[in-house]
Amino acid sequence: MSITHHIDTSTLMSFAAGSLGEALSAVTAAHLDMCAACRAELRLLDEIGSALVDDLAPSPLDSAPPTMQLRRLEAEVRAEAPAVARSGSDVPLPLQRFIGARLDDVSWSRLGIGVWQHRLRLSSKASGDLRLLRIAPGRAVPEHGHTGNEMTLVLKGAYSDALGTFRRGDLADLDEEIEHQPVADAQEGCICLVASDAPLRFKGLMGRLTQPFTRI
Repeated sequence: MSITHHIDTSTLMSFAAGSLGEALSAVTAAHLDMCAACRAELRLLDEIGSALVDDLAPSPLDSAPPTMQLRRLEAEVRAEAPAVARSGSDVPLPLQRFIGARLDDVSWSRLGIGVWQHRLRLSSKASGDLRLLRIAPGRAVPEHGHTGNEMTLVLKGAYSDALGTFRRGDLADLDEEIEHQPVADAQEGCICLVASDAPLRFKGLMGRLTQPFTRI
């Protein structure tokens, strides 16, 4: 598996600090499970952070334990070998407790023509949205922008947009400045994990009309 699209360094820093939102953290953890390069960058950020903390005087905040969520994510992504390789599953380990070990076993609900979804439940205090999307071969997602941050991790197949082609393990880490229209691979289609911390901004009338029902 050759990964060419990675987590933005600023996002990785927020994840390492425990300040990234729950939905975005889930996608980050899943990508880290698949990407040795980003795991190495996370270790480097941790080392830099530890060195900076060592130079500071102790304070109550310094000794505060991390959240249970961050502990769990760190334990999963810092394993010696990627979870996918260890288990033979096509689902990253951080997702397996929520959707199982095989994408073929996921239950889907129809979202639109040629598009299906499986929503993942977040904690009661979390904001944002986290879902799996399955897009039929050659199908285009409505053109849209973002009112916040959106992360998309390809788990199977591929899609293409103005930013390039994204295959298994690739991650699109997007902000409010990006507008795009992903098109699923003509042969395989695409299954991806998508997180956002704010609603999308659809350009077409149909996308805007259906948004209250799709909750995207």
